[in-house]
Amino acid sequence: MERLPDVQACHPAYPINLTRVGVTGVKKLVKVERSGERPIVLISNFEVFVDLPSSRKGANLSRNTEAIDEVLEEEISRPVYEIEELCGKIALRLLERHEYATRAEVKMKSEYIVKRQTPATRVNCQEVVDIFAEAMATSGPDPHVKKIVGAEVIGTTACPCAQEIVREQMRRDLLNLGLSEDAIEGFLKKVPVATHNQRGRGSISIEVRDRKCVPIDRIIRIIEESMSSKVYGLLKRPDEALVVSRAHMNPMFVEDCVREMAQRVVATFVELPDDAVVTLKQINEESIHRHNAFAERVAKMGELRAELAAIHEMQPCGDSQM
Repeated sequence: MERLPDVQACHPAYPINLTRVGVTGVKKLVKVERSGERPIVLISNFEVFVDLPSSRKGANLSRNTEAIDEVLEEEISRPVYEIEELCGKIALRLLERHEYATRAEVKMKSEYIVKRQTPATRVNCQEVVDIFAEAMATSGPDPHVKKIVGAEVIGTTACPCAQEIVREQMRRDLLNLGLSEDAIEGFLKKVPVATHNQRGRGSISIEVRDRKCVPIDRIIRIIEESMSSKVYGLLKRPDEALVVSRAHMNPMFVEDCVREMAQRVVATFVELPDDAVVTLKQINEESIHRHNAFAERVAKMGELRAELAAIHEMQPCGDSQM
């Protein structure tokens, strides 16, 4: 076969290192095995990159795409239990294929279907959750694989500030009607007080190194339980009444959601090392404002553990709010 010129291996006009060169929009089917349950098939979107030294004009993207496809097919054909582990394997294989690269990066996004039951009528339904994973493999003096796994879940929140204003107005109106203070307090404790609501988007991602993995279902559950109420694609009238009541009996600021996620992550992932990096985000899409509310915390597990331990030490026994 005639040897064709490899233009990508030539020297560039400007010998500058490039951080990432690769392909995006690579769609693949990924079958995730689950112990004792039917496997889940994900339609996943991959982004795959390697770094490029200043001595090379290009990364042979035509052949690179072919190599990436082969790696994906080979890894996906095997049992997959954790999506971040899959990304980590692909990143390592890319380093093997590209001898000039010192770093390979793989990103994966999928829509994940979770089964739910409506809260009152117990009707079976399905909800869509966005999940994602990333991996970065590094060669050299300290070779390692850094992996990230996470999810974004939609819920609803009820504003505590507006609710307290409405509560005070109701208290004054009930006093004018002749009700006693005790009767008013009893009434306000039992009846959900009006406030404005937000569609909340909670997100958790956890970064670990090498063989550590994080179950995605536990991440999803933490996010769902860190807002005023879950939301459902299907709601009968009793379900709708219960969701609205729950949300208004559990008002939360955007900051409250992130702090709730933080304490649940610490309580749930006791096996994670202190150097695991956690990113917690909450976006509340406001209903009576033009803006959205945002809160975020990025910290190592050890930092969160220390903060929560200090809170517990300051609280008298039996007085914990966690």
